[in-house]
Amino acid sequence: MEKYNIEGTPKTPAVNFDLAAGLLEIRGRSIPENSIEFYKPVTDLLDKYGASPKANTTVNVQLEYFNTSSSKCILDIFKKLETIHKGGSSIAINWYYEEDDEDMLEAGEDYQAIISVPFKMVQVAE
Repeated sequence: MEKYNIEGTPKTPAVNFDLAAGLLEIRGRSIPENSIEFYKPVTDLLDKYGASPKANTTVNVQLEYFNTSSSKCILDIFKKLETIHKGGSSIAINWYYEEDDEDMLEAGEDYQAIISVPFKMVQVAE
């Protein structure tokens, strides 16, 4: 399985994971009924990907909003990426936030402080 895609809904983000290209994208709103169940396929794929990752992996996260249970799952994803990074692969996380969304900027900065992976804050216009 080289590509994994989940269509976004009003409650769940779009997830696109191209294993062959080393690209993971998460975009939209993340307020699923069961965050653990929603993100489990992504964390499982990261376990598989971590066995033979690309030399460079890019992660683009552009969320409008996420709930508390999603924040834990996102942290779990970042921790798996951190493990891959410590294994010698280059990981770059791009955290996109709208220019007036201080909450999303702070959330990205919180993750940046926890995870030992290159983390770039990217401001986008509304």
